[in-house]
Amino acid sequence: MFFSQKDKAKPKRSFRVSTFAGPSDKIKREIITAPPITDAALVEKAKQNDRQAFQLLVQRHEQQVRATVLGMLGPVAEADDVAQEVFIRFFRSLDNFRGDAQLTTYLSRIAINLSLNELKRRQRAQKRFLFWQRSDTTIPDPADEHADPARMDDQQLVRQALQYIDADYRSVIILRLLDGYSVKETAEILDIPMGTVASRLARGLDKLKEVIVRWKAM
Repeated sequence: MFFSQKDKAKPKRSFRVSTFAGPSDKIKREIITAPPITDAALVEKAKQNDRQAFQLLVQRHEQQVRATVLGMLGPVAEADDVAQEVFIRFFRSLDNFRGDAQLTTYLSRIAINLSLNELKRRQRAQKRFLFWQRSDTTIPDPADEHADPARMDDQQLVRQALQYIDADYRSVIILRLLDGYSVKETAEILDIPMGTVASRLARGLDKLKEVIVRWKAM
């Protein structure tokens, strides 16, 4: 026999799988309910050359930044370059970020300014682009499948039509209606009075409606 009677009399040692399966339910609840690290805390870590912290900031805000740039420039290759430049500028100016404004507001200001710079650069080069307002600009032919309103959903139609109104109106519409900023926040980002935000929004929406109506009538 492999076991003596004495061995048989010993109680068998047992263990519960949960003992080795990971954190207890209490710890799991604490992990799940733990508040995410704030942008402010990540910024402070990034200032100490914590690249993972900065990468997390990029992941949190890159979608919003890209949407703002696309709204200003349209779906062009340069939009990705400008969106990337937003975070490069932010990284270089980390020490200057004091947290007086929310990070989303700060990044949106950079995104708008860089987009306007890109539009001005193209204007100076006197190149015609579909997204730039010019005196000789015409509404695109609906026969073009990329400009056919029937092939677009409402959001695509609005974003495409935005490229045919002045950049000053466009930036207000994007920040207020697409990005969801308040009048005060929009004024801070664009560095203009709140009254100007309201007037540009009203005028811009009129121009946007005019473009869409003329477009659909073709």
